[in-house]
Amino acid sequence: MLTILKKEINTFFASPIGYLVVGIFLLLNGLFLWLFKGENNILDYGFSDLSSFFLLAPWILIFLIPAVTMRSFSDEKKQGTLELLLTKPITHLNIVLGKYFGAFVLILIALLPTLLYVYTVYRLGNPVGNIDFGSTMGSYFGLLFLIAAYTAIGIFASTLSDNQIVAFITSVAICFMFYIGFESLADFASSNFIEQLGMNVHYKSISRGVLDTRDIIYFLSITAFFIILTKLNINKEQK
Repeated sequence: MLTILKKEINTFFASPIGYLVVGIFLLLNGLFLWLFKGENNILDYGFSDLSSFFLLAPWILIFLIPAVTMRSFSDEKKQGTLELLLTKPITHLNIVLGKYFGAFVLILIALLPTLLYVYTVYRLGNPVGNIDFGSTMGSYFGLLFLIAAYTAIGIFASTLSDNQIVAFITSVAICFMFYIGFESLADFASSNFIEQLGMNVHYKSISRGVLDTRDIIYFLSITAFFIILTKLNINKEQK
């Protein structure tokens, strides 16, 4: 698994893909949070918190993570190297996990520089340091769980086609459905159960700074579910 993980990371940064992912994520967040006028602009908001960032980031990641994961298995299929990979002395689950954690680590690398936002808001506070660290750290934990689930969905979508664009669109659609689609259906049907199926309600819950085991179990279950589906699809490829 570690060999595949290292290979994935090296592949990302051996081409412009890895740098583009990090750059685009930081550029879009920077433009909306600090430059563009509007409700997401921290300087216009007037409060020393990062709520705008944590509202904006999930939407950017809905498109960014599928762009990272779309090549994971679809590219292997297109080049005809998937069959060769499956004959290696490594379990199919370890192959899936290697590719999963490779993409996950890349997104984490893109997320790390945003800690500068925390320091900036900390310094801009009046008085200096007037920032809710509990809520901020809780939101970062929520974002990590969201990234884990998005990445699992993206890896799964990449097994459905040898066309990277199809994998990208499929991944975006599934991520969108899980993040906001169930909440929209819940509003229409006035159903709390349907709302609980969506990621947004659990992400907001963690962002309050309280780590509820129900929210953690939800994200871990979604992540595990799509990793298992990915493994099942890979098993079919060998038959």
